[in-house]
Amino acid sequence: MDARDDALTSIEICAGAGGQAIGLHQAGFKHLALVEIDQYAAATLRRNIDRRDGWEFEREFCDIINGDVNDFKPRVELEKPLRYLGGPLKQRQLDLLAGGVPCPPFSHAGKQLGKDDERDLFPRMLDLVDDLLPKAVMIENVRGIKDDKFAEYREWVVARLQGGMATDPVTGIRQEYKGAGYRVCGWEVLEASDFGVPQLRPRAILVAIRTEILGGQEFQWPKPDKKIKTVSEALEETMAERYQPFIDKGGPEGRRAEKALQDWRDQATGIAPTLVGGSKKHGGADLGPSRAKAAWAKLGVNALGVANSPKDVDRKDSSERDLFRDGPMLTVTQAAIIQGFPREWDFEGDVASEGKRLPGKTAQYRQVGNAFPPPVAHVVGEAIAQVLRGARPEAAQAQD
Repeated sequence: MDARDDALTSIEICAGAGGQAIGLHQAGFKHLALVEIDQYAAATLRRNIDRRDGWEFEREFCDIINGDVNDFKPRVELEKPLRYLGGPLKQRQLDLLAGGVPCPPFSHAGKQLGKDDERDLFPRMLDLVDDLLPKAVMIENVRGIKDDKFAEYREWVVARLQGGMATDPVTGIRQEYKGAGYRVCGWEVLEASDFGVPQLRPRAILVAIRTEILGGQEFQWPKPDKKIKTVSEALEETMAERYQPFIDKGGPEGRRAEKALQDWRDQATGIAPTLVGGSKKHGGADLGPSRAKAAWAKLGVNALGVANSPKDVDRKDSSERDLFRDGPMLTVTQAAIIQGFPREWDFEGDVASEGKRLPGKTAQYRQVGNAFPPPVAHVVGEAIAQVLRGARPEAAQAQD
């Protein structure tokens, strides 16, 4: 490594379209690998890292791996990071291993099969911890993982990290685990709306730090903001831009557009319900089940679908549906803003696969709906970074 040795390095599994990656990047982490099985989300990561200012480190040193995390072998298959690390990644060398492991096994919207769901990747995440022994671990999931029915499963996860008695979820045998050398600093539910996200989106986040790194420090969970951001505040600029071409036409059409925009402003004074990404097997893009659609309607938003982007409105003649029928529908960009993404983050869709194509808008929206809000990842990442930097020799010398 060179003069950039002060960088905090990270690897993220189940990276999706980059929600967690953006937040951790904002917190000062430099990604060595982003692993994502979905081809559209992986294409989104490549597109933005290749084009965005501030991501120069990742362009040079980060592998974006479109593949199954069960096949991921970070100590033997990384390529770009070798130029930064000076060789293969070693145990205890990585600062942070992070991942938003799939939520369906624990989601209230699903069957909550937990360990019996083939999509449960907690075991794989823990195997990677054993393999890499990173200085810190961050695992994100839905609030459902904190339900009483999963208490035994959570106990097993904690025991794998810091030791203790727990029941093996596969064999059902209760045993003593020696742990991997970590202290679990908490498994907290953070509400996204407490951190500048205009949406009700509780996420369960586990943070564990190696005992020798933590030392006498205490990990401090981020404190909620006092001010809540509303849907109107978040979307005012983009919504005005969408209506402006019709307002500029003047006459009855212009007045109609002005009224529609003002009606939306008057209603969108609260925070949004939880965005859902939708199933790959069923349907296209909309903003959620009936209860969520009703909540969106109170905010002046038509949640029965996702609007075309403004540049496509005239070509597809979709303005009536997108803007004037029971309130405006959200564009993919607006849904991403509700999720906490920066406006400039682009989402890929319509990628060819086995002779088939998924409509771009549907593929893009599913990435947004399944994402971890960047502002939440940011504040948790900053709290982890503070401990990691505090454990460095130069920090200890400064305190002497």
